[in-house]
Parts: sequence; C-alpha cells; structure tokens
Amino acid sequence: MGRVLSIDPGKNKCGLVLAEISEKKVYKAIILKSELIGDYVRELNTFEDISKIVIGNGTTSREIIKKLDFFKKEIKMFEEKNTTFRAKARYFELFPISGVKFLLPREVFILNKNLDAISALIILEDYYKIKFTLNQNLDFKTWLKL
Repeated sequence: MGRVLSIDPGKNKCGLVLAEISEKKVYKAIILKSELIGDYVRELNTFEDISKIVIGNGTTSREIIKKLDFFKKEIKMFEEKNTTFRAKARYFELFPISGVKFLLPREVFILNKNLDAISALIILEDYYKIKFTLNQNLDFKTWLKL
C-alpha cells in the first residue's frame, strides 16, 4: 500500500504525518508554515514514495491542495471535525504521564504544545480506521519548520 502523507491544514501552519500503512507506523511528524507546504512535500516525495495524500477538509484545505498540484497521485479530502480537540487526548496516549508528574493536572503538559501533527495523525487514523504507532526514533515533540 505504501506511504501516505496526512495533512491538517491551517491558515498559518499545517501538521504533517508520513506513515506506512502496512506497518501501521508513523515515520515523520512535523508542523510547518503553510506557505512552505508545497516545497516541503515536493522535496519529501523525492526520497519517499508517497502513494496518497489525505488532507483534512477544514481551514484552507483547498488552498493547500492547489499548492500540491504537482502531486500526480491521489489526494483525498477527509473530515477533520474535532481533531484538534481530540489531539489533546491522543497526545497522552502517545506520551503517557508517569511518576510524580501523574499528580499534576494533565493540561500543564500540553499548554505550549503544537498539536497540529497529532491532528494530522487523527485524520489518518480516522480515514483508515486503524491506530498507528510511532517509529522508535520519531519525536512528535520537535516541531515547527520555519
């Protein structure tokens, strides 16, 4: 089935997740400025065999799709309602709280987190109706490419 790129589109920034469907594993997760998405996906596609792009149907999705006009394979728009809200809960599934930190309110750990890549993951999981795991070397906590 190959690698699929999922995008949570936004006016200023987009969350992106690259996953291998057959392995149910995420290999890349990034947040970048919306204006950079075309160049980033073009470059990524030169060394990753992306078979499909799944993009949330919310904010600026049509503008983002226009920036991806060079991508000659399938681009699917998919429902992204409540993904940002759901990303908070998914964050703690991916990065469970342990030890003494468990006594603190959960919100403390996500106050300054950018959850757009996790929203992109949720879009992908909803589209394929499966849960993905993270590649061992992946760190969802390092973000924003300027």
